[in-house]
Amino acid sequence: MPCDLILALDVPTREEAAPILRQLRGELRWVKIGLQMFTAYGPDYVKAVADEGFNIFLDLKLHDIPNTVAKAVESLAPLPIGMLTLHASGGREMMTYARKAQLASKPDLLLLGVTVLTSMDATGLCELGVSVSPESQVSRLGQLASDSGLTGLVCSPLEVSMLRKHLPAGIQLVTPGIRPAGEAGGDDQKRIMTPGDAARAGSSYIVVGRPILKAKDPVAATRAILADLASA
Repeated sequence: MPCDLILALDVPTREEAAPILRQLRGELRWVKIGLQMFTAYGPDYVKAVADEGFNIFLDLKLHDIPNTVAKAVESLAPLPIGMLTLHASGGREMMTYARKAQLASKPDLLLLGVTVLTSMDATGLCELGVSVSPESQVSRLGQLASDSGLTGLVCSPLEVSMLRKHLPAGIQLVTPGIRPAGEAGGDDQKRIMTPGDAARAGSSYIVVGRPILKAKDPVAATRAILADLASA
């Protein structure tokens, strides 16, 4: 299955997002709305972006006691969203409750277990008391999420090949931490890869924000990324 592109709409205001969305309508299918925009504008903004013709990836990274997360999934189900995240580190019971709630309230929603954030490295994990490498922790959490019934994961592109060897073939792998060739990064992403390399590794979707949002020509930047994916 070809790898698809998701725009991370990580901007401060809907006014700043509006011209970007206008330019990219018809260029890509998916937009990720995260905590920043959801906290500022709520469910109505999700509906507004969906009304512009985009598929919505709602990235809230739910993490709480099992019943609370399940009720949150039920509360979000009426929204026009195609993907929703929760932290795999919330454990088996939390993920199982969430999966049951999702199947009952929105069967076509892809519930994604977030493994290890791409801003984390071995040092950061160690500070949390996790004394294994990011790859080992991703493997453990990915297997736990799959065993709990989830059919999608969020991971760094560096762990995709490893997960493809051990998890069911149909599992969807969504990978942030993507930087086009020649871009050094210089931000909080530590475990990164180019779009084409991520696709070749087996990513189902890549998430790209700043390389598009900060580009002089967002349309050209988007088309270059899509061409890189197509060549893979």
